[in-house]
Amino acid sequence: MIIGQVTRVLAVYALLRVGFRKIDIFDIQEVVDYIGIKDVELPYTDKDLPIDRENPFFERDYNLCILCGRCVRVCQEVRGIGAIAFTSRGSEALPGTAFGRALKDSDCQYCGACVDVCPTGALIEKSRKWEGPSESQVITTCPYCGVGCQIELQIKDGKIIEGIPSRENDVNRGQACVKGRFGITEFVHHPDRLTTPLIKKNGKFEPAGWDEALDFVADKLAGYNKEEVAVLSSAKCTNEDNYAVQKFTRSVLGHNNVDHCARL
Repeated sequence: MIIGQVTRVLAVYALLRVGFRKIDIFDIQEVVDYIGIKDVELPYTDKDLPIDRENPFFERDYNLCILCGRCVRVCQEVRGIGAIAFTSRGSEALPGTAFGRALKDSDCQYCGACVDVCPTGALIEKSRKWEGPSESQVITTCPYCGVGCQIELQIKDGKIIEGIPSRENDVNRGQACVKGRFGITEFVHHPDRLTTPLIKKNGKFEPAGWDEALDFVADKLAGYNKEEVAVLSSAKCTNEDNYAVQKFTRSVLGHNNVDHCARL
């Protein structure tokens, strides 16, 4: 019985090492279900290692690490960074940085690729650690720049809990920068984000409807010469929205006084 379980566990381990490009984040559970493992009688020995919580976006729990090497491979072979590698040897081997430095002191770009390929939860995003599985997914285009990376938003209770780079898009092919991977959830649900138009009345900003706000802006613009008007757009808008803004500025207002807040 024990030998059979060891063989099946090794089969799972081998499958995990085959290729991180074609395996999803929850593949270890899927492989276990497919093989039919119900209980594992092998004794579990806790490594009693501290959880690394110094990273700004994700945690690393070495007690859950199975040394599959996927985080090391994706960092070196796909991202071409090599911020992490296997340290030590034998039973003390662990993925980490050179000389045990913090990730912020290494070449890590916090792209989150290592988090996306981790099959056990040893690497997990801080903001969604206790959220559980998502209820639905929505594909969208990252708004941070004009590259066009697609992000699969994980939705639960009407809220974005995580943004995972889409593997089906030819532009980014499952990869993203730190902004696209970790920034969308933060700014969408940030308490300081405006979710309704505001119009200043009696010296104070008060919520208004969209029709009221648009009529107010149109009336105000009518009282200015085109040389007195400038338009500032936002990186949080879609690329299509920003195109419409510059088209409106140049074609309708008749000048080039348009700028953008991003400086990428």
